[in-house]
This record gives sequence, C-alpha cells and structure tokens, in this order.
Amino acid sequence: MGLFHSRELPIAEGLAGIGYCNPFLPERIALEQQILGADYLPSPAIMHWQPTNSPADNYPNFPRLRDRAERLVDAVHARLLSASAPAERELRLYEDLVLYLLYARHMPYLNEHLLAGATQGRKQAVRKVWREFAKDFAHYLMLPTIRLPSRHEAAHAFAVLIQLHRAFLSIYQYIIGGSMPIARLRAATWQSIFSHDMRRYARVLYRCLVDVPTLVLGPSGTGKELVARAIGHSRYVPFDPTTDSFPAEEFEDFRALNLSALAPTLIESELFGHRRGAFSGAIGDRTGWLETCGPSGTVFLDEIGDLEGGMQVKLLRVLQSRVFQRVGESTDRTFRGKIVAATNRNLASEILQSRFREDLYFRLCADIVHTPTLREQLADSPGDLATLVAFLTQRIIPEDQQESASLAREVVAWIEKNLGDKYPWPGNIRELEQCVRNIMIRGSYRPSGRTGLPTELKGRARLAALVTNGELNQDQLIRHYTSLSFAIHGSYAAAADHLQVNWRTVREKLDADLVTDFREEFQNPEG
Repeated sequence: MGLFHSRELPIAEGLAGIGYCNPFLPERIALEQQILGADYLPSPAIMHWQPTNSPADNYPNFPRLRDRAERLVDAVHARLLSASAPAERELRLYEDLVLYLLYARHMPYLNEHLLAGATQGRKQAVRKVWREFAKDFAHYLMLPTIRLPSRHEAAHAFAVLIQLHRAFLSIYQYIIGGSMPIARLRAATWQSIFSHDMRRYARVLYRCLVDVPTLVLGPSGTGKELVARAIGHSRYVPFDPTTDSFPAEEFEDFRALNLSALAPTLIESELFGHRRGAFSGAIGDRTGWLETCGPSGTVFLDEIGDLEGGMQVKLLRVLQSRVFQRVGESTDRTFRGKIVAATNRNLASEILQSRFREDLYFRLCADIVHTPTLREQLADSPGDLATLVAFLTQRIIPEDQQESASLAREVVAWIEKNLGDKYPWPGNIRELEQCVRNIMIRGSYRPSGRTGLPTELKGRARLAALVTNGELNQDQLIRHYTSLSFAIHGSYAAAADHLQVNWRTVREKLDADLVTDFREEFQNPEG
C-alpha cells in the first residue's frame, strides 16, 4: 500500500493544488469543492471579495480546509516513518501537502501585522511565527530515514509563504470591486508577482523576476498606481534565520515618480542622483531612487509615455544592463530593484509617430497589465458602485464607520437619482472620488465641463460646445486650451512656446484626462 489511501488522493491533490494556484482564478473554488464535497460552504469567490469585509469573514471554508490538511498530514507522516521505499511522486505530494498546512496553520496570525501597525510589533509577530514554523518544518520535512526530493530550506520556504500572504492581502487591499474585469485584474496582478507557475517561482524565479519590468496600461484614473503598489509591496524578501527577522525597510521599499509632473532635468536627478555642482542649484551630492532602491524594492515610473527622448535612452540602458551614472559623474552604479511603469497613452501610436522608442517598449512589454475603466466595471457589476463609494468614504472619514456608511448611502442615492446608471464616468475612479467629496461638501456634484452635453461629444467638439454654451469659467477655459495645445504639440516646451508662457505654467494648468481625450480624437479621427 502507498503513502496515500485511494480516498485520500483527491483531497491531497486538491490541497496541493490550492497551495500553487492563482487564488483569484475560478480553479481555486473548484479545488475547494473537490476537497470538501458536501461540507463546502458557498461563499463569495475570492475573486469577488469586497473591501468592506475582512478576508476571514468572507472565507468560511478556510478552517475546514486546514482541518482536512492537519488530519491528512499527520496520518501520512506516521506512515512515512515506517515506509520502506515510498514512490517519489507520493513524496512530492506529501511535501506540497505539508507546505499548504504550514501556510494554513501559521500565516493567518500575521494578518494584522504585515500591512499595518508598528514595525516592532510586526517583528515580534514574525519572530513568533518563524519559531513555530521552523519547529513544524523540522518535524514534518526533516525526516531521520528519508531524504525528501525537493529538499526545501526552511528560511526560503518561510519567505515564500510570507510573500504569498503579503501579496494576497496587498491585492485585496488595493484592487477593489466584484466585477469580472476587476477579477481578471487581480489574477493578472498575481501573475506579475509570481508568474503562472508557482513551483518554478519558488525554485528559481524569485531571484529572476526582478529583471522583468511590468508595464501597466489603462486610461487615466483607473488605478494604475494601485496595481503598481500591490506589486511593489509583494516582492520576495529573504528571511534571515540568524536574526529571526526580515530587513524591516524592505517591506516599504516602493518609490513612485510621476514623469509628467517634472522637467527632464529633475527626472534625471530624482532617478539617477547628481553630483554637487552638476547643474545650477546642485549644492550637494544627491542619491537617486535607482541607487537607494534595494533588491526587494520597486521604482514606479508613472506616465512613462511622457518621457522625453534623451531620458528614454538612459532608462533603456538601466533596463538592459542595470547600470547608470549620477548626473555629473562617470562612475557606474548598479540598480538592484524592479521597475514598474504605467501610461495612459497608446504606445504603439507613439512609436509610429517617433515619440517613444521601440527598443524601450520591447524592454517593457514582457509583462503587461491592463486596468479596466469604471464604466466597464459597472456595466458588468452595477453593485460595484456602492462598494467603491463605501471604500472611498472610509478613506475620507476613517475614524467613524457609522458616518462613513451614512455618507456612502447619501452619495449612492444622489448618483442614482441625478446621473443614473448610464453615466460614463470619463474620469474613472478619480472622478468618482471627487464626486463623493463634492456631495459631502455641497450636497451635489456637477461633472466638470460636461453638464448638458451629449456624452458622445469628445475632444475639440466638446470644447467648442462648452465654449458656445458658456459653461466654462476662466480657469476651466485655460485648462482645456492648455491641454489641447499640449496634445497637439507633444511637449511642455512646444506647448509653452505656442502659448507664450513658461513651461511650468503649462504643467500646472494641464489636465491629463483632457489630454487623453484630445489625443484619442487625433488617433481616431472618425471615432
């Protein structure tokens, strides 16, 4: 007789599968049903979890799965100690089963410590869990008579399981909604962190994926930075068993830079650093973000489509060789972290118009994540409006859940009465957030420059209608025309020259959403 009885094999294979699958794909639910059978409790699928509930509240099957794993591992472990020559396939299944049990038994304790709370409290929690984990690891996997085929190392296994836990909580925290477009976004974000093959990741890719940049594409206001933060806060961090700790700063090693908000010289200084006297105003040496970013850290380059040509060349060198130089220096320095970039531009069109380097694009496009529009989310799941509004009101009024919930109900009622379910939300989540704030302060929301106009009007036709109807105040008129000029001329300098103002004025008056509307019109003149 083998290590597993025939009735135990489907349960063991299901639990092993859960340990290595993407938790935001439907296969997770199918595996749970396979394991629990009639004991399975219907619950919102993990991909439809809502931020208004805790993971434990939405996951009633977890303790049932853990109990099955406990009983099965103990039974197989007892057989293994007396087995003569177990088959390698069964030994590998036993290893997978043990790793699932170690995760289910020890990781939930860290929920309150990994994403929030004082660093010292987190360190104490990690130390406590590690010592219990190491004891169980030795008991189940360091056997006196049998050498298991995978030869897992306790510290590395612990680091990967901690990473899995952090990644799940980060995606749960940052990517909100119950629609299928959001479910696909969660699953795609998980793959950006771990790839589609978790076993390969645990063996070798945890060292290699740092070299693969991630490119997040989507319209303005769709949460591209939130995806970047979920990825950045879920990196592999090695565990040091000699100190019973992780490097504390590695968990927060995320640096975001909006490339459209800075002049090229400032971008270069922020990224690469500079030497004293390298340019006017460089009164001291500066360490850039690429240099301070550790091997488990992430640099997020937002609006990379706005990066000017010279900086594109320098960034390409970093992606190719991981080498860069401070401004004013010739010493080579090494970038050890990961790059995540984002843009709302159509980079294929930008390449055709010679505004974005094709070789840089091909360095960035190995891993692409697309963020859906708010309109797509609500078309698939209208109930997401209430979920998202509740999430936003909790951020605005974090101290009082009752007041936050009351404001959320008021906002949803106002939107349903005054905007209806056909409103397209051209500003996406960013516009919804401003709508919430407007209703909180003034009791109503007037979409900027859009009231009374057909929703199909875009670009210059919309601007003409707004001017003709007298719907723009002075600031709105300047903002619209500045954005149009920037969309036509393609850079701060060219737009400033056309408008006869300083480039900083162009930057201050620019509206990214309006620029996107104008550019889409130019790219699709018949749309």
